[in-house]
Amino acid sequence: MKRASQLNRKTNETEISIDLNIEGTGKRNIDTPIGFLNHMLDLFAKHGLFNLNIKASGDTFIDDHHTVEDLGIVLGSAFGKALGDKAGINRYGFFILPMDEAVATVAIDFSGRYAFSFDCNFKREKVGNLSTELIYDFWDAFAQNAKVNLYIKVENGRNDHHKIEAIFKASARAIRSACELDKRAIFEIPSTKGIL
Repeated sequence: MKRASQLNRKTNETEISIDLNIEGTGKRNIDTPIGFLNHMLDLFAKHGLFNLNIKASGDTFIDDHHTVEDLGIVLGSAFGKALGDKAGINRYGFFILPMDEAVATVAIDFSGRYAFSFDCNFKREKVGNLSTELIYDFWDAFAQNAKVNLYIKVENGRNDHHKIEAIFKASARAIRSACELDKRAIFEIPSTKGIL
Protein backbone atom coordinates (compact mmCIF):
# COMPACT_ATOMS: atom_id res chain seq x y z
CA MET A 1 0.00 0.00 0.00
CA LYS A 2 1.57 3.27 -1.12
CA ARG A 3 0.29 6.19 0.87
CA ALA A 4 1.41 9.23 -1.06
CA SER A 5 0.06 12.45 -2.52
CA GLN A 6 1.00 15.32 -4.79
CA LEU A 7 -0.56 18.73 -4.32
CA ASN A 8 -0.18 22.16 -5.92
CA ARG A 9 -1.59 25.44 -4.70
CA LYS A 10 -1.28 28.72 -6.57
CA THR A 11 -2.68 32.03 -5.34
CA ASN A 12 -1.87 35.67 -5.98
CA GLU A 13 0.45 35.46 -2.95
CA THR A 14 2.13 32.04 -3.12
CA GLU A 15 2.85 29.06 -5.34
CA ILE A 16 3.48 25.75 -3.57
CA SER A 17 3.94 22.16 -4.70
CA ILE A 18 4.33 19.22 -2.34
CA ASP A 19 5.11 15.58 -3.09
CA LEU A 20 4.67 13.42 0.02
CA ASN A 21 5.21 9.72 0.61
CA ILE A 22 4.32 8.64 4.14
CA GLU A 23 5.99 5.25 3.51
CA GLY A 24 9.34 6.89 2.98
CA THR A 25 12.82 6.78 4.45
CA GLY A 26 13.29 10.48 5.11
CA LYS A 27 14.47 11.52 1.64
CA ARG A 28 13.73 15.18 1.17
CA ASN A 29 14.26 18.21 -1.02
CA ILE A 30 12.97 21.40 0.58
CA ASP A 31 13.06 24.71 -1.30
CA THR A 32 11.26 27.71 0.18
CA PRO A 33 12.42 31.35 0.39
CA ILE A 34 12.60 31.07 4.20
CA GLY A 35 15.90 29.51 5.24
CA PHE A 36 14.99 28.60 8.82
CA LEU A 37 11.71 27.03 7.68
CA ASN A 38 13.69 24.94 5.16
CA HIS A 39 15.74 23.67 8.09
CA MET A 40 12.61 22.82 10.12
CA LEU A 41 10.87 21.02 7.24
CA ASP A 42 14.08 19.16 6.45
CA LEU A 43 14.33 17.74 9.96
CA PHE A 44 10.55 17.14 10.02
CA ALA A 45 10.89 14.80 7.02
CA LYS A 46 14.01 13.15 8.42
CA HIS A 47 12.53 12.38 11.83
CA GLY A 48 9.13 11.39 10.44
CA LEU A 49 10.72 9.15 7.78
CA PHE A 50 8.56 10.91 5.19
CA ASN A 51 9.81 11.34 1.64
CA LEU A 52 9.03 15.00 1.09
CA ASN A 53 9.65 17.35 -1.82
CA ILE A 54 8.57 20.94 -1.37
CA LYS A 55 8.92 23.82 -3.80
CA ALA A 56 7.50 27.13 -2.64
CA SER A 57 7.67 30.76 -3.63
CA GLY A 58 5.78 33.67 -2.15
CA ASP A 59 5.51 37.38 -1.54
CA THR A 60 8.21 37.44 1.13
CA PHE A 61 9.05 40.98 0.04
CA ILE A 62 5.93 41.86 2.06
CA ASP A 63 6.65 39.42 4.89
CA ASP A 64 6.76 35.67 5.48
CA HIS A 65 3.17 35.19 6.67
CA HIS A 66 1.46 34.08 3.46
CA THR A 67 4.19 31.61 2.54
CA VAL A 68 4.39 30.01 5.99
CA GLU A 69 0.63 29.69 6.46
CA ASP A 70 0.07 28.36 2.93
CA LEU A 71 2.80 25.75 3.46
CA GLY A 72 0.89 24.56 6.52
CA ILE A 73 -2.30 24.40 4.46
CA VAL A 74 -0.75 22.35 1.66
CA LEU A 75 1.25 20.03 3.94
CA GLY A 76 -1.83 19.29 6.06
CA SER A 77 -3.89 18.65 2.92
CA ALA A 78 -1.15 16.35 1.57
CA PHE A 79 -1.30 14.18 4.71
CA GLY A 80 -5.09 14.05 4.57
CA LYS A 81 -5.05 12.99 0.92
CA ALA A 82 -2.26 10.41 1.41
CA LEU A 83 -4.07 8.73 4.31
CA GLY A 84 -7.34 8.33 2.39
CA ASP A 85 -9.98 6.63 4.55
CA LYS A 86 -7.31 6.01 7.27
CA ALA A 87 -8.01 2.28 7.43
CA GLY A 88 -5.51 0.48 9.62
CA ILE A 89 -3.65 3.49 11.00
CA ASN A 90 -2.85 3.91 14.68
CA ARG A 91 -4.79 7.20 14.47
CA TYR A 92 -3.24 8.58 17.67
CA GLY A 93 0.36 9.65 18.13
CA PHE A 94 2.31 11.47 20.80
CA PHE A 95 5.91 12.29 21.56
CA ILE A 96 7.87 14.13 24.22
CA LEU A 97 11.12 15.43 22.78
CA PRO A 98 14.05 17.11 24.52
CA MET A 99 16.09 19.57 22.49
CA ASP A 100 18.92 20.71 24.71
CA GLU A 101 17.24 22.78 27.43
CA ALA A 102 13.79 22.80 25.73
CA VAL A 103 11.15 20.06 25.95
CA ALA A 104 8.23 19.78 23.50
CA THR A 105 5.17 17.59 23.89
CA VAL A 106 3.02 16.87 20.85
CA ALA A 107 -0.14 14.76 20.68
CA ILE A 108 -2.23 14.22 17.55
CA ASP A 109 -5.45 12.47 16.60
CA PHE A 110 -6.30 11.96 12.91
CA SER A 111 -9.96 12.17 13.89
CA GLY A 112 -11.35 13.93 10.82
CA ARG A 113 -12.14 16.88 13.07
CA TYR A 114 -10.14 20.04 13.73
CA ALA A 115 -8.94 21.16 17.14
CA PHE A 116 -5.71 22.97 17.94
CA SER A 117 -3.91 23.91 21.16
CA PHE A 118 -0.55 25.68 21.23
CA ASP A 119 1.32 26.59 24.41
CA CYS A 120 4.73 28.12 23.76
CA ASN A 121 6.16 31.56 24.39
CA PHE A 122 8.92 33.01 22.25
CA LYS A 123 11.28 35.78 23.28
CA ARG A 124 12.50 36.77 19.83
CA GLU A 125 10.51 38.21 16.93
CA LYS A 126 12.42 36.10 14.41
CA VAL A 127 14.73 33.12 14.24
CA GLY A 128 16.73 33.54 11.06
CA ASN A 129 14.18 34.92 8.61
CA LEU A 130 11.18 33.13 10.13
CA SER A 131 8.76 35.08 12.33
CA THR A 132 8.29 33.15 15.55
CA GLU A 133 4.58 34.07 15.76
CA LEU A 134 4.06 32.11 12.53
CA ILE A 135 4.92 28.78 14.17
CA TYR A 136 1.39 28.91 15.59
CA ASP A 137 -0.09 29.79 12.18
CA PHE A 138 1.81 27.01 10.38
CA TRP A 139 0.65 24.26 12.71
CA ASP A 140 -2.87 25.68 13.01
CA ALA A 141 -3.16 25.62 9.19
CA PHE A 142 -1.76 22.08 9.16
CA ALA A 143 -4.32 20.91 11.74
CA GLN A 144 -7.25 22.56 9.93
CA ASN A 145 -6.37 21.01 6.58
CA ALA A 146 -5.29 17.58 7.80
CA LYS A 147 -8.49 17.57 9.92
CA VAL A 148 -6.72 16.55 13.11
CA ASN A 149 -6.70 17.35 16.80
CA LEU A 150 -3.22 18.73 17.46
CA TYR A 151 -1.78 19.60 20.87
CA ILE A 152 1.62 21.32 21.12
CA LYS A 153 3.25 22.42 24.37
CA VAL A 154 6.81 23.56 25.06
CA GLU A 155 8.10 23.53 28.61
CA ASN A 156 11.38 25.01 29.67
CA GLY A 157 13.64 26.41 27.00
CA ARG A 158 15.86 29.46 26.88
CA ASN A 159 16.65 29.42 23.16
CA ASP A 160 13.83 29.99 20.64
CA HIS A 161 15.69 28.01 17.96
CA HIS A 162 15.67 24.99 20.27
CA LYS A 163 11.98 25.45 21.09
CA ILE A 164 10.94 25.55 17.44
CA GLU A 165 13.19 22.65 16.51
CA ALA A 166 11.73 20.59 19.37
CA ILE A 167 8.22 21.34 18.06
CA PHE A 168 8.99 20.20 14.51
CA LYS A 169 10.86 17.07 15.61
CA ALA A 170 8.21 16.07 18.16
CA SER A 171 5.46 16.72 15.60
CA ALA A 172 7.25 14.53 13.07
CA ARG A 173 7.55 11.66 15.55
CA ALA A 174 3.93 11.99 16.72
CA ILE A 175 2.59 12.13 13.15
CA ARG A 176 4.78 9.19 12.14
CA SER A 177 3.38 7.13 15.01
CA ALA A 178 -0.22 8.07 14.22
CA CYS A 179 0.17 7.25 10.52
CA GLU A 180 1.81 3.86 11.07
CA LEU A 181 -0.31 0.83 10.29
CA ASP A 182 -1.64 -1.32 13.12
CA LYS A 183 -0.96 -4.91 12.04
CA ARG A 184 -3.78 -6.18 14.26
CA ALA A 185 -6.39 -3.99 12.54
CA ILE A 186 -4.92 -3.45 9.09
CA PHE A 187 -8.24 -3.05 7.25
CA GLU A 188 -10.22 -1.50 10.07
CA ILE A 189 -11.23 2.14 10.44
CA PRO A 190 -10.00 3.09 13.94
CA SER A 191 -13.35 4.42 15.14
CA THR A 192 -16.61 2.93 16.41
CA LYS A 193 -18.32 5.34 13.98
CA GLY A 194 -16.87 3.38 11.06
CA ILE A 195 -15.60 6.58 9.44
CA LEU A 196 -13.00 9.24 10.19
